[in-house]
Amino acid sequence: MQHSLRSDLLPTKTSSRSHLLPQTKNANISRRILINPFKIPTLPDLTSPVTSPVKLKPTYPNLNPLQKLAATMLDKIESSIVIPMEQNRPLPKPTDPAIQLSGNFAPVHECPVQTGLEVVGQIPSCLKGVYIRNGANPKFPPLAGHHLFDGDGMIHAVSIGSDNQVSYSCRYTKTNRLVQETELGRSVFPKPIGELHGHSGLARLALFSARAGIGLVDGTRGMGVANAGVVYFNGRLLAMSEDDLPYQVKIDGQGDLETIGRFGFDDQIDFSVIAHPKVDATTGDLHTLSYNVLKKPHLRYLKFDTCGKKTRDVEITLPEPTMIHDFAITENFVVIPDQQMIFKLSEMIRGGSPVIYVKEKMSRFGVLSKQDQTASGINWVDVPDCFCFHLWNAWEERTEDGDPVIVVIGSCMSPPDTIFSESGEPTRIELSEIRLNMRTKESNRKVIVTGMNLEAGHINPSFVGRKNRFVYIAIADPWPKCSGIAKVDITNGTVSQFNYGPGRFGGEPYFVPEGEGEEDKGYVMGFVRDEEKDESEFVVVDATDMKQVAAVRLPERVPYGFHGTFVSENQLKEQVF
Repeated sequence: MQHSLRSDLLPTKTSSRSHLLPQTKNANISRRILINPFKIPTLPDLTSPVTSPVKLKPTYPNLNPLQKLAATMLDKIESSIVIPMEQNRPLPKPTDPAIQLSGNFAPVHECPVQTGLEVVGQIPSCLKGVYIRNGANPKFPPLAGHHLFDGDGMIHAVSIGSDNQVSYSCRYTKTNRLVQETELGRSVFPKPIGELHGHSGLARLALFSARAGIGLVDGTRGMGVANAGVVYFNGRLLAMSEDDLPYQVKIDGQGDLETIGRFGFDDQIDFSVIAHPKVDATTGDLHTLSYNVLKKPHLRYLKFDTCGKKTRDVEITLPEPTMIHDFAITENFVVIPDQQMIFKLSEMIRGGSPVIYVKEKMSRFGVLSKQDQTASGINWVDVPDCFCFHLWNAWEERTEDGDPVIVVIGSCMSPPDTIFSESGEPTRIELSEIRLNMRTKESNRKVIVTGMNLEAGHINPSFVGRKNRFVYIAIADPWPKCSGIAKVDITNGTVSQFNYGPGRFGGEPYFVPEGEGEEDKGYVMGFVRDEEKDESEFVVVDATDMKQVAAVRLPERVPYGFHGTFVSENQLKEQVF
């Protein structure tokens, strides 16, 4: 099957940024209106294949005549050579835009603040603040393959005030990449997973390098999409993806979102960090990792204190660049997975993907003291048959014999490359307990819940790094959709479920504690899409008994996305700009 961009969707002239950023025209809506009373223009069809050559006709008003000539020649090379190469490559499901951008995975336009939303039930008074959820929302049609992780970052915000007063908005995070593509009116930055495959991927890289060389684009100010994680730290809401520095986003008094800019922790770092930093529940420090695909050191561990000062920058030696999407912390240690998904750019020369599943590689976990100034003291423990894309928590214990043990709770995915390739094997995602004996260097993995795919979850943030009992996690069935939320008692495997109902699907649940009492005293929240009724909701579930207490009818469709957080009323007042 051949896939490419429909030539009639490519802009023929440069538009102003305000025109290129899709806007809704909705006014404030009455609380009595249930769902989507306003009709906005739909985004272009992003998935239609074409058989005729793609014609690229952007204009470049800010270039001199020589630059314009060079840019035009590069466009000709792209349309006559690169795109036909991509069209001749069959696309697997994980990078086929006809699949990855279908249904409620399709992108939406930005939505300014909509107030007066109808609430069914009563939102608890402790939930004053803003629920934030990040996700991938490609602004421009893909030229070739497209992976779910490739889309531009868009944040969806539900602002909760007193007496069931709720508003909603969604905005793109204005990354360097998005700003430049908006000015050009088309996609020009390479998509790391969807496009960088084989010889056509090398051609894409060469094309981008040439465009940068003539001054058409600038990748030195960041190439990331900021579409995965979000964290509130030291007065800043940060949107992240592991291909760049974070971007700071402001939440204004009306619940709208504004990108402040790329954030290097006050210029203390100039390299990418992963999208799953950990905020220590006891100290308030932020811990994170940075991996480098191109050069050594392939991994670094970083720690920032509560004032945002970098207090650790530890280089960690790895034999090859490894995809490390997540990690965990305990009271005294950092727990780092080194698993079977690696990066090998030379595979592109042989016609393959640079993201490789190495079956013969032994998974292992590295345990590093938070106090170490170097990685010389890191201890590695092999963990067979283990690939965890996400880890939910970790803590320290001792055996009856006094051996120190690190306990890790994570979701083990099989096959490990499920997200990136098409193996034909059924997907299994098992919530597991992994025990690392630090004296014997032996490990043990126990499946906590069998027969149920559990992925994308959260715990009470007050228990990060210390022993906890409950995990709130999405029921990933039918994969990759999520049909409900599971409250798992990890001490005995007991599961309490909140099911969305027929034709209704959601994503990652986020837990907000109510005070400092029992671990499960609080509320779980997230977006739900009713695919049969074509409606979107924001739901709030009592974390104790897993019963819904409130639902907010949203004025626009909210696509399935990635990770979220909750910014409290007090944190909103403490924002730093």
